[in-house]
Amino acid sequence: MATHPSPAPSAVDPRYQDPRTIVDVLRSARSVAIVGLSPDELRASNFIGFYLRRHGYQVIPVNPKEKTILGETSYPSLSQIPVPVDIVDVFRRPEAVPAIAREAVAIGAKALWLQFGVISPEGARIAEEGGLRVIMDRCMKVEHARHLGRMHWLGFNTGVVTARRARELV
Repeated sequence: MATHPSPAPSAVDPRYQDPRTIVDVLRSARSVAIVGLSPDELRASNFIGFYLRRHGYQVIPVNPKEKTILGETSYPSLSQIPVPVDIVDVFRRPEAVPAIAREAVAIGAKALWLQFGVISPEGARIAEEGGLRVIMDRCMKVEHARHLGRMHWLGFNTGVVTARRARELV
């Protein structure tokens, strides 16, 4: 019988994955600047941008190689966005995050969200020192669905795995 290794413990400080912080950031935000948003519909960033728009967020693409993405004007940098930004959602390599965090602080964003695999303690420190809330190594779409979307409605975030209805558990 084959055995599978246990998953490696997360290298991310748990405070950057706190469910209460995640829900608060998702509920309070209206605009999301997605740094590294791709025009390719097969890329995760594009799907997540599409999903967030469908759920009422203003999605602001940040990609210097594109003029428009998802029907929205794409900006070469955060500093060139002419409207307030609540969340800066990052789809870039970790080494790019400290500069992005500095720019997020400079434009007055409220949160820095680093997608799966984007782990930058230095970027998190810069953002926190600038007054931003930080979520790291989490997918904004998955967290929205888990806490506020259909996964939540279906009970996937209850912490209880059962086929029995809640009233039957009492």
